[in-house]
Amino acid sequence: MAERIVSAKPQAQDGALDTSLRPKSMRDYIGQDKVKGNLEIAIAASKKRSEALDHILLYGPPGLGKTTLANIVAVEMGVNIKITSGPAIERPGDLAAILTNLKKDDILFIDEVHRLNKTVEEVLYPAMEDFALDIIIGKGPGARSLRLKLPHFTFIGATTRYAMISAPLRNRFGAVYRLDFYSVENIKEIVRRSAQILGVEAEEAGLEEIARRARGTPRVANRLLKRVRDYAEVMAEGRITEAVARETMVRLEVDSLGLDEIDHRVLRTIIEKYDGGPVGLDTVAASISEESDTIQDVYEPYLLQLGFLGRTSRGRVATRGAYQHLGLAYPEKAASEQGSLFN
Repeated sequence: MAERIVSAKPQAQDGALDTSLRPKSMRDYIGQDKVKGNLEIAIAASKKRSEALDHILLYGPPGLGKTTLANIVAVEMGVNIKITSGPAIERPGDLAAILTNLKKDDILFIDEVHRLNKTVEEVLYPAMEDFALDIIIGKGPGARSLRLKLPHFTFIGATTRYAMISAPLRNRFGAVYRLDFYSVENIKEIVRRSAQILGVEAEEAGLEEIARRARGTPRVANRLLKRVRDYAEVMAEGRITEAVARETMVRLEVDSLGLDEIDHRVLRTIIEKYDGGPVGLDTVAASISEESDTIQDVYEPYLLQLGFLGRTSRGRVATRGAYQHLGLAYPEKAASEQGSLFN
């Protein structure tokens, strides 16, 4: 399927925009107050002791600022950061090359850490625990092991699939933080800050319209702001008003809660083809010609957050809120059946 304007996954056109709008310090980072507070304490304590931070695992839906937080931690600690991703590290030698180039207290950030190759992951265990790298020299009976000492460093892992990280790897992180969807108020602050950086004049009502449709995700909010800015420059003398933001969203087919045509298809498939559910994930995926993993990782989290979708032992169900949002009558039969499923 084509890239969605409301998808939290990074897209090709996001690169320059994300770089320019990304906050550079904890002071500028809006939202995630609990995580931010815990990190600030950990950073202050580590700097006071002149030690590297404990290894950190950040998890949660895409687009919520895991990479941004890792960069901010590096800035606050005053150290360098090496950024890579799980799929990019194909062999143990690739990881060894990265680790041996780290300096004391540096940060290694691996995005999509759940996609690390198992053989690569095993090299990471002693590096995280003992700050050592075990290398096998030679083959067969003459092979011998050589242990190289590594400088004390901090490993920050990020993932959208916490359950897919192996238990041995999870247990080696000193701190694990979950990033949640942002409130509309926090997203509005993020959009206001981004508009100021971009030099766009925006009314409060216009910012509110964008924030309500951003699905609680800063990446989506900034992407929508860019599209509204384009429309405002062409049609409204560059000023983002409530009417300008709303008209842009109509053209983008993004409704008042940030749902697009694909979200509607998922819900309508469950409601109209399978009487509101329960229906299996694979069946829903086949019905809309999409992969099951894509529905589970991309579409479902926000629908679950809104309370429009429910997961049961027998499959997915559309809730009363989904019927109401789509303007459909909620059958009383569904109410009684769903009550038994969730009890």
